[in-house]
Amino acid sequence: MGVLAHVNVLNVSVNSAYVSITATKQTKCNQAHTFMNRILYSTLLYLLSPLLLLYLTFRAVKSPAYRGRWAERFGLSRLQATDLLVHSVSMGETLAAIPLINKILTQYPHLTLTVTTTSPTGSAEVIKAFGDRVQHCYLPFDLPLCVARFLSQVQPKQCIIMETELWPNLLHQAKQRGVKLMLANARLSAKSAKQYQQRRKLVIPMLQALDVIAAQSPSTAERFIALGVPASKIEVTGSLKFDLTIGEQHIAKARLLRSEWQRLEVPVWVAGSVHPGEFDAMLSAHKNVLIRFPHALLVMVPRHPEQFEAAASRVKAAGLTLARRSQADKVDADTQVLLGDTMGELLSFYGAADQAFVGGTLIENGGHNPLEPAAMGLPVYVGPNFRDFAEIALMLQEAGALSVVKSAEDLALQLVDKFDDKEAYLLAREAGLKVVEDNKGALAAQFALVCDLLDQ
Repeated sequence: MGVLAHVNVLNVSVNSAYVSITATKQTKCNQAHTFMNRILYSTLLYLLSPLLLLYLTFRAVKSPAYRGRWAERFGLSRLQATDLLVHSVSMGETLAAIPLINKILTQYPHLTLTVTTTSPTGSAEVIKAFGDRVQHCYLPFDLPLCVARFLSQVQPKQCIIMETELWPNLLHQAKQRGVKLMLANARLSAKSAKQYQQRRKLVIPMLQALDVIAAQSPSTAERFIALGVPASKIEVTGSLKFDLTIGEQHIAKARLLRSEWQRLEVPVWVAGSVHPGEFDAMLSAHKNVLIRFPHALLVMVPRHPEQFEAAASRVKAAGLTLARRSQADKVDADTQVLLGDTMGELLSFYGAADQAFVGGTLIENGGHNPLEPAAMGLPVYVGPNFRDFAEIALMLQEAGALSVVKSAEDLALQLVDKFDDKEAYLLAREAGLKVVEDNKGALAAQFALVCDLLDQ
C-alpha cells in the first residue's frame, strides 16, 4: 500500500506539473497574441497618421475651433504631473462628468486633476466649468509614442474614463505604469458589443485591464460580462445623465427668451443636436406644423458649429423666415425658424419651448441625450436610430414621455397632436419629469466607487 500511495502521489505531482506548465504556456501564448494584436493595431495607426493630419485639416477648414492646439493631439504639450486623470471625450460626456468632478474636488481638495477631451465643444465645457482648478488638454491620438509621452508627463495614479472612450495603447500603458483604471457611466449597446466580439483579441485585454466599471444598466453589465470582464469588477449604478441639475439661470433665461420671441401663447418646438441629413426633415415637419399653427416657431440647433452655415442655407432654400441667434436677430411674430448657431444654449432653448425632437436619430448616428428636454418638462421625439441612448429612450418611451417617429410627416402629426391635446401634452410632460426624478442617484453611487479607487 505504501508503494501504491507513493505512486499515486507521484502521478498527482506529475499531473499538477503538467497542468501548471500547460497553463503557463497558454498564458504566455495569450500574452504573445495580445502583444502582436496591439503591435499590428499600432503599426496601422502609424501608417495612417498622415490621415490624422488630413482629418485635423479638414475639421479646421469647417470649424475654427480645430485650428489650434494640434501639439496636444500628439502628446507634445508641456504638462504638470497630477494625481488623477479624467477623460470626458466630448460635450455630452463632459456635462455628465462635471458634477462628478466637482464632488471629487470638494471631497479631495488637495488632489490635482487633469481633465482631457477629444472635441473643442468638450474642451469649452471643461474650461467654463473648472477654469484653472484643473489641468486641461486634448487626449493625444492612441499612437504609442504620443501616449507614452503624455503619461510620462501627467503621471496619474488613477484614471477615470467616461462612457465608452477606450483606447488599447492608453489602457495598456497606463496599466503597465500601475494606474488604477475606472470606466465611469459606462454604456455598451448591443451593436458595439457585437463589434467588440469581432475584435476580441484586441478588445478583451483592454477591457480586462479595467479595475472597476460603473455600468449604466443591467443590460450593459451583462454585455461586459459576456465579453469576459469579471462580474466582480462591475457595479450597476445608473446613468449620471439622470442627475441633471437645472440651474435657476437656465430657467430664468428660458422665460426671458420665450417672452422675447413673442410666443407666450403660440407653439414653440426645438430640433436639438440635429445633423446634416436631418435639417430638411425638420424644416419639412415645421411647414406642416405651420399649416395648423401659422405663427409657430422652430428653434433648430445643429450639433456641431461647422454645420451652422449649411443649416442656415437649408432654411433659406426651404423659403422659411430665418433669424440667427449668433447675430442677435430679432425674433418677431413673422419669424418661422430661429437658428441656434451658438454654443451652450440648448438647455435654455429646451426650457423656452413646448416640445422637442432630439437629433442624430433620423440618420445612422446613434442619437443624443433625450433626458435634457424631458428634464425641462417637454414631450420628446426621436428617430429610430437611438442606440447610444437606448436604455434611457426606452424608459422614457414606456412611461409615455417619448415617441419614436420615422419621418418628417410622422413628426409633424405628433407635434400637432400634442399642441392640440393639452391633456395628452401634460401627461407626457409629467411622465418625463417623473422618469428623471425616479432615476436620480447615479452620482452618489459612482462617486462611492471613485472614492474606493482613490483611497486604495
